[in-house]
Amino acid sequence: MTEEEEKKQQLLKDEQYMRKALIEAKAAEAEGEIPIGAIIVSGDRVISRAHNLTETLHDVTAHAEMQAITAAADLLGGKYLTDCTIYVTVEPCVMCAGAIGWAQISRLVYGAEDDKRGYHKYAPDALHPKATVTSGVLEEECRTLMQQFFKDKR
Repeated sequence: MTEEEEKKQQLLKDEQYMRKALIEAKAAEAEGEIPIGAIIVSGDRVISRAHNLTETLHDVTAHAEMQAITAAADLLGGKYLTDCTIYVTVEPCVMCAGAIGWAQISRLVYGAEDDKRGYHKYAPDALHPKATVTSGVLEEECRTLMQQFFKDKR
């Protein structure tokens, strides 16, 4: 397989997993939460899925990424998720990027950028140094979901 074919295969896989994260985001929206979803994949297997629960749990730290990391670490029986990929519908905030870094997640894939609170703006080095990042996967769907949620709130 050529490098170009491998990239196409990876993009298709990334889109498939991001659709699962979008399902989580829509579940959050249905519960009155900000519609952000996350899943963690290890060896082509979804090992955790989560969405924002900050309103439900009355906890500002209950972001989708934090919930997914906790569930994955519990399943694997350890705090490090070195061979895992986290898929998030929106660019992680500084707190979540820090947790992704501490968990040593090797790959972050996200949909829409968060110009106001995204980690790129405030803590671009928060991830583990060996981590790779892919952004813009199903970006339009992810962004539209967020924009519509806040438009409906107003």
